[in-house]
Parts: sequence; C-alpha cells; structure tokens
Amino acid sequence: MYDGLNFVVADWANEINRIQTFATEHEDELRICERNCVFPAEIYREMGRRGWIGPFTSKDFGGLGGGVAEYCAIEEEVGRTGLVSPQISIQGQRWLLDWGTELQKEKYLGPIARGDSIFSESISEPGIGSSLKLMKTKAVKDGGDYLISGVKTHVNLGSQSDVTLVYAIAEEGLTGFFVDMSMAGVSSKQTDPIGLRLLPTADMFFDEVRVPRESVLGEVGRGMDTFLSTFNVSRLGNASELIGFARRAMTEAIDYGEKRQVGNQNVVDFQGIQWGISEMYSRTYAASLVRNRAANLIDQGEEHALMTSLAKKLSIDAAEYTTSQVFSLIGGYGLYTDTAFMRLINDTKVLRIAGGSLEILANYIARRVLKSDSLEGLR
Repeated sequence: MYDGLNFVVADWANEINRIQTFATEHEDELRICERNCVFPAEIYREMGRRGWIGPFTSKDFGGLGGGVAEYCAIEEEVGRTGLVSPQISIQGQRWLLDWGTELQKEKYLGPIARGDSIFSESISEPGIGSSLKLMKTKAVKDGGDYLISGVKTHVNLGSQSDVTLVYAIAEEGLTGFFVDMSMAGVSSKQTDPIGLRLLPTADMFFDEVRVPRESVLGEVGRGMDTFLSTFNVSRLGNASELIGFARRAMTEAIDYGEKRQVGNQNVVDFQGIQWGISEMYSRTYAASLVRNRAANLIDQGEEHALMTSLAKKLSIDAAEYTTSQVFSLIGGYGLYTDTAFMRLINDTKVLRIAGGSLEILANYIARRVLKSDSLEGLR
C-alpha cells in the first residue's frame, strides 16, 4: 500500500528485501548494542561490503554508484528496520565527491564507502548551537601547516572514527580539515545519548593538532560552501530515517491494535482511533512525497535547498506525531524496552535536532516564502 519510494528504480525492491532480511538476522545483536550504546562494527562492515554505506560512491571505490533515490531508500529502511545508520559516512563521502582532492579521495573515499574506515564530523561546539559564526575552534597557520585547537560535541562515532572532518575558523574564515584520529593532540570522550545509540556520541578535543595544507576540504575560508552543499543533500537521509521511524511505529501499532480488544470491539474499530491512524498515514505519506520531489531535484541538478528543508520539516512532524499517537493503539504494551516504541521516540528526538533543527528549517522556509514572487505556484 505504501509507495513512498516509487521514484526508485524498479528493481530496488529486491535490495529492500535484502536489507530487511539482514536486519532481521541481526535483530538480537542490534538490540543489545542499542541498549548498551555500542557501535556494531561488524554489522556495519558487512553493510559496507554489500554497498549500503556508499550509495553515491562508484563501484570502483566499493559503493553502489547510485543517486539520491538509492540513498533515501537505504536510510528509510535503516530507520524502519533498526539497522545502524550509514548517514555520517555518506555525508563524508559526499564531501569528498563534491570537494575532495584526488589525493583525499584516494586516501579516504574507498575505505569509508566499504566500511573499513569510520568517518565522523566534528562541527557542533558546547553552547554554540547552530550558529557557525560563533565557532571557537581555531586553525592557525604555521608554515605550510595549520594548528587546530578547540572542543567539539555531539560527534557521532567520534571515539570510534579513524578520520574526522573538523570545521574551524582560519584567518580566511570557516574551513574544513580532514584530521586523522591518530594525530598527536587529538582525543575523545564518549557520551551517552538518549537516541541513535548505535552511533555513540563523543566530545572531541583538539590541542594544537598539526595538519598539512593538503588536509583542507575545498578552499581555505570556503567552509560555509562545503558545509551547505553537503547538508542540503544529507537532510534527505535524516528525513528518510524519520519516515522509516514513522512507518515502523504505525505498522507495528496497527498490527497490535487489530488484535487488542476493548470491551467487545477491537481498538481499531473506534472512530477516534481511526482518525489518529488517518492522520499518521497522511503526515507520513505527505513527507515521503516531498522527500521524493527533493531527491528528484538533486538528481536532475536543480536547486533543492527549499525542498530538502521542507522534506525534513515534514518528516520530523510525521515521526513525532506518529511515535506519540501510536500509544492510543498499543496502550501499556509500548511502555517496555523489549518493544521498539520508546527507541523510536528517542531516535526521533535526536533527528529533530541533528542536521538542522526544526526551528532552523522553519526559519529558512519562511524566509524563502517571504522573498519569493512565485513559490511552487503558491504565490
């Protein structure tokens, strides 16, 4: 019934089935890792061997050689089945494909796409929020090198990563640097997030870490360009995971509700419950359609920042509404950790913030609406 991925090539259904089977085979291990906030490294590497970590990356480098449609399909299935998400790695590959030098691609792209090397992104800082202009991490030029000093937070896979992309303020402005975690002056401390616990977070510390000029992503001072070009695409990965969360919550709740008796009726027979089901489905389906529209715009090389922002905003709304509303169907059944419902709520809360918070997205959409004379036929 659900055809939110109808923009994907026809034979993708077989790949979806393989992802679902793989997730089912590793369900117990994934549940233990999630509970203990442990990155399932072996499962992740096997996903890499199957191409699921590198949707954009060519087959020569170990990826699928696909486009945004395949990326969204993988992330939606990851969200729906509870697999470890390759989102962070895919963002790293996108940075390399769009801005990386041939030397950087040779060193990092293949290992990251295959799951042999773990990538992280060191962007957020304590107390800074979404304003990159307030960033305190510095990159000071020293001969032909840069010395990076600062503290980062909320870094998924920070303690597990082999390489991290650090955004810092150089004399010329915001700049991204590839930093190998083995370099002197780099350290991390794992933290304990409420959600996305298969991708543990960490605080990252950089104490005059010396990196060569060849580590710069793109050009010195063009960090905002490199940042936005990737995040305007990677929002769709987050949106797709959120759609997956909503789909799982809704389908598992309906399956349970159809068997749950209240008096002499099943709970799904009540009109008020049916209205909730209608709203859950409507919001999730609408989010998937906008996500599909955004994916098509990217693959066609057209302007897409508004649509990716709208897709993530609608996906947050769908996932938050659905993961909360399903408790009308499941009642006390959803209050235990051996069901997926509390995890889905917590994972949704993390993605409400990660990759562009709901408020940031709403502000951007409003600015676009106010500045446009003809916005998607609405004005």
